[in-house]
Amino acid sequence: MNTIYKSNNNIVYSCKYHVVWCPKYRRKILANGVDVRLKELLQEYAVNLSVDILEMEIMPDHVHLLMEVDPQFGIHKAVKSLKSYTSRVLRQEFFFLQTKMPTLWTNSYFVSTVGDAPHEVIKQYIENQKTSQRQKDKMG
Repeated sequence: MNTIYKSNNNIVYSCKYHVVWCPKYRRKILANGVDVRLKELLQEYAVNLSVDILEMEIMPDHVHLLMEVDPQFGIHKAVKSLKSYTSRVLRQEFFFLQTKMPTLWTNSYFVSTVGDAPHEVIKQYIENQKTSQRQKDKMG
């Protein structure tokens, strides 16, 4: 696998992260159009942050992202910015998100570097989230 490196004025890097976060109380609210709008907002705002979203899947109760972040910007700042922006916009556009919970997202998130796992393996894992969730739901 050929690694493609990015660069800014000071560094050359390849920093890919698998990030997962959940709505407050792990409520299954990321459906019925909220999921579609969330994808749009994440893609749109990531460009403003110079963050590359390589893969994304929105589950009813959590978000999976595979993203590349400039290490000088930092993964924490990227996640915090994405969560803050999407919370503000989604709560304005979907009124029930204001009444159902005090905040949209939990303060926590999962992050893992993907340097040891091939990009395609992580990408396939994220792409298969909905399929595996449907199978789990059927099994009870």
